[in-house]
Amino acid sequence: MKQFPTLIVSLLTAVFLAACASSSPDVIQRGDAQRLAPVQDGVVLSVRPVVVDGSQTGIGAGVGGVVGAIGGYSGSGVAREAQVLGVLAGVAGAAAGNAIERLSTREDAVEILVQLKGGDRRAIVQAKGTEVLAAGDAVILVTTGSKVRVTKAPK
Repeated sequence: MKQFPTLIVSLLTAVFLAACASSSPDVIQRGDAQRLAPVQDGVVLSVRPVVVDGSQTGIGAGVGGVVGAIGGYSGSGVAREAQVLGVLAGVAGAAAGNAIERLSTREDAVEILVQLKGGDRRAIVQAKGTEVLAAGDAVILVTTGSKVRVTKAPK
């Protein structure tokens, strides 16, 4: 029974760390620092709010299943009933852990439609940052690896 609180703390820690992950244009990944990134000039055509669905890595389900199984198993007296309750609680814990992970990693974002100087159009989805973009704003698209972020062009 002493292991049960430790597992709960582990589950909460995993959920907290997952919630800290962000695709904000204001947060640059360590591997992208001090790297040359191509830049394209453009103009915002439209901006609309969207929601980036949460991730389901299986960590939440795994931890939730273990916590539920141990909690269900250790709470009963008869061995056969304890096993059945452990399995049922494990399934319920896995479902709850999966839902917690998915909800904690959802992110408010914007879809930005940009017209490049050459006439091509691009649609980019990025998390909401500190800059508020609007139709008509001059912007730059910064490409790092396979990721693109949109920011206002310097004046």
